[in-house]
Amino acid sequence: QVQVVESGGGSVQHGGSLRLSCAASGRTFRRYAMGWFRQAPGKERDVVAAISWSGGNTYYADSVKGRFTISRDNAKNTVYLQMNSLKPEDTAVYYCAADDRASPLPPVSPYEYDYWGQGTQVTVSS
Repeated sequence: QVQVVESGGGSVQHGGSLRLSCAASGRTFRRYAMGWFRQAPGKERDVVAAISWSGGNTYYADSVKGRFTISRDNAKNTVYLQMNSLKPEDTAVYYCAADDRASPLPPVSPYEYDYWGQGTQVTVSS
């Protein structure tokens, strides 16, 4: 069983930055594709960014391209989401997820991920 734990959420003003961290258990973390998703009240859970097991392939939602960066440190079993130039519309609960199929490209659908964290709130005020 893989456990996924997010941290780093909080409140920030428009234009500010936050870095989310996601620690995943398991000896084969280096084989997991990892994704960050977010869900605002009354909306579906959407992909924000994803990274392949090797770190060589990444995906970003159009709404965050150029502002957010996903990265991973396999030695620490951790994936990060650096969020810059935050906007009020970025306000949501952010979830980290792991997919252990070692696909060359990271999945972008939430249905393709098997393990989820509990979520961390990000609030951006105007």
